[in-house]
Amino acid sequence: MIQRWVRFAHEGSTRFGTLDGARIQIWDGAMFDRPTPSDSYVMLDEVRLLMPTQPSKIIALWNNFGALSAKLNLSRPPEPLYLIKSPNSYLDPNETIRKPASDGKVVFEGELGIVIGRTAKQVAEADAPQYVFGYTCANDVTVADILNRDPSFAQWVRAKGFDTFCPFGPVVASGLDPAALRVKTILNGDVRQDYPISDMLFSVAQLVSLISQDMTLHPGDIILCGTSVGVGSMKPGSTIEVEIEGIGKLSNRFE
Repeated sequence: MIQRWVRFAHEGSTRFGTLDGARIQIWDGAMFDRPTPSDSYVMLDEVRLLMPTQPSKIIALWNNFGALSAKLNLSRPPEPLYLIKSPNSYLDPNETIRKPASDGKVVFEGELGIVIGRTAKQVAEADAPQYVFGYTCANDVTVADILNRDPSFAQWVRAKGFDTFCPFGPVVASGLDPAALRVKTILNGDVRQDYPISDMLFSVAQLVSLISQDMTLHPGDIILCGTSVGVGSMKPGSTIEVEIEGIGKLSNRFE
């Protein structure tokens, strides 16, 4: 059964629950620790949706899709290549991505996010799916010009770590088959990315297992699976949407 989990602000408190059409069923307890459904509901249009988890870290993959790897003439990596998006970059759905004071081309990268549901440390690939709570939409925003501006040091964290540069949500969907999903990124109504998750070089289970050998993954942490062809720049005044069927649509303005 597919469940779509949300966190939201309502009447001065923060709650979580599952979407049921135009309303939210409120759950008690903790999302990742045996929550229980209540008999209370609130209408979706009466709440402010928040980022659906509060990650201790968000890990972002590089060179994890065959089509983009071929376009850039990159070799298949022997292990996942990744960076960490800093917590100051996390942004709620429907909130505004802010242009940095420094100049540079700001680009969108629509991605699938793997949401961890159990503490994962050195887990086997066969066991890795048990540690996945669900999936979310994300936009791995980047100032492209900064990346290789200094030839002595690739500035991945800075280029991707500005305030508001990692919106994600609006839900975490559990019960999905990630290999059947497609990611669409829509800029001002025009589809710019439309690619299948089945083109990943490292599967969901491989990513969770291999990354957990390096660092402990905690409930609510997110692994961004990387992006594919169609990445492009966005100008102030743009609306950028990341849509994955079964999960929903993440929408943010860029100003």
